[in-house]
Amino acid sequence: MKTIKFTKIALLAFLTFGLFACSDDDDGGDVITPSNTIADFVAGNPDYSSLGAALEVTGLDATLDGTANFTVFAPNNAAFNSFLSNNGFNSLDEVPEDVLTEILLNHVQEGEIMSSALSTGYIESMATGMASDQPLSLYINTDDGVTINGVSSVTTPDVEVDNGIIHAVDAVIGLPDVTTFATADPNFDILVQALTADESFTFVETLMMSEDPAPFTVFAPTNTAFTNVLDELELADLDDIPADLLSSILSYHVVAGSNVRAEDLTDQMMVETLETGSFTINLGENVTITDENGRTATIVATNVQANNGVIHVLDTVILPENEAIEIETNTIADFVAGNEDYSSLLAALEATGLTSTFTGTDDYTVFAPNNAAFTAFLNENGFNGLDEVPVDLLTQVLLNHVQMGEIMSTELTTGYIPSMAVWGASEEPLSMYINTDDGVMINGVSSVTTADVEVDNGVIHAVDAVIGLPNITTFATADPNFDILVQALTREDSFTFVETLMMSEDPAPFTVFAPINDAFVDLLDELELGALADIPTETLEATLAYHVVTGANVRSGDLTDDMDVTTLEGGDFTVNLGDNVTITDENERTATVIAADVQATNGVIHALDTVLLPAAD
Repeated sequence: MKTIKFTKIALLAFLTFGLFACSDDDDGGDVITPSNTIADFVAGNPDYSSLGAALEVTGLDATLDGTANFTVFAPNNAAFNSFLSNNGFNSLDEVPEDVLTEILLNHVQEGEIMSSALSTGYIESMATGMASDQPLSLYINTDDGVTINGVSSVTTPDVEVDNGIIHAVDAVIGLPDVTTFATADPNFDILVQALTADESFTFVETLMMSEDPAPFTVFAPTNTAFTNVLDELELADLDDIPADLLSSILSYHVVAGSNVRAEDLTDQMMVETLETGSFTINLGENVTITDENGRTATIVATNVQANNGVIHVLDTVILPENEAIEIETNTIADFVAGNEDYSSLLAALEATGLTSTFTGTDDYTVFAPNNAAFTAFLNENGFNGLDEVPVDLLTQVLLNHVQMGEIMSTELTTGYIPSMAVWGASEEPLSMYINTDDGVMINGVSSVTTADVEVDNGVIHAVDAVIGLPNITTFATADPNFDILVQALTREDSFTFVETLMMSEDPAPFTVFAPINDAFVDLLDELELGALADIPTETLEATLAYHVVTGANVRSGDLTDDMDVTTLEGGDFTVNLGDNVTITDENERTATVIAADVQATNGVIHALDTVLLPAAD
């Protein structure tokens, strides 16, 4: 650490100053307290005379002489001499005042920042550059001391003064261009190697420019991103990428003529790159980029602001469409396309435009029906071929085989899950009933024949039947908890409940409050009857109708406390909200909703633990 030695003259001046101050105080005058601001520190140190002169020329000495706190990385005279020489100036007075102002502000942060509070990464200076009105970034590296932008090191930290902190540095921190951060930040080491890999490359010279084609927006891949793309392309190192291809890849990460910050990005924005390639911006929980090969990269850091552009950091190297790039993928779409027994599924995906969905990087679980399953589905529904199935209907049938995320067969349990299909009575996803009592069966019609086929973007379970869009009766017959309900609905030849509850037009949609098996057992005990057959036909018919609401798809979120509900045959019951949703029937008996929102195309089912009874005639 440097020590400032007072000369005898300086000491005498200080003592004289103190005597005058004391004298004024004795006479009742104002007390004059010596200050020690940033400006005072600079003015009082001969080794910072160049910095002092620069502050005076730009008027920033007044700023640093006030009460607001700042942190200043202070370059000494030797640092200024090197800066002037390196930039072709003979003296400070040759530096344009506006440029000099921003250079000085590039050494300043608001507030007090001790060296122990600095960590490796980006912070903002108080300077602004030509490309944006936002502050320029500073890259701080604390791996070995403190280095700023890879060019200036702290030699004496934490000099505390009245209005802030001074860190002495050994070089002027010039206004950074895009290449400054590429070379300063070790996360971009491989990117720099790529930019300089061939003598013909002019990337460095271009990205240092401050005029047309500047400003630049650079999407900069990290070292890990480059390592991963080499693995993806089955290459050992950068040298294995032909120079013209590498040039094309690097150009694909640069946008010329605009400083596009994160807040300027919009969903589905098409971005034209330096070499006229394009990619798509996707906004969500993370900002991602989809390249011309359908690959996705995530932006992991944004708005590294340089004088001539801005950098956003990518976790993946994006690749332009290029015949020389051979990317071997094994997506859901690849699996289907590569298996002759799934040619009907492939044709269906292509007809609906869903192929691209299953080519991307989002993970899905697909129950995949083979050709025989499609043939049976078409025959059963009166279609001679896939081209006769309306595209919107076919789309939802396919989506009824899909869940978001990767679900292995061991993670499936008996119960209801949502598919990605939406059709008919509600804008909510259709339900799927999974039964794992003996293998895996879906909606009582389709069994998994081969489970857990892992691919790049999810998992495939082969099934032996197309899972059609379910109506109310689908779940009643698929779910064994409703076995007695189904027996009741079909007990008499005169009953038309099944035909009615399969309808997709008036009186649909339906809201069905469906009693489980135990509810019927309890009812028989309550009525002191031995079997379902002992319930009089009229009573059973009225009871079943009392559980059905027509003309409405009433989901649990639509229920309100003390809601009066009119049923199929004109009876009423009351919904009660509390810890549980309960229903009070016309006999003041109470049933609890134990499962809600089983969504079908023509209505919704809520399961009850008690059979409701209408008032007796």
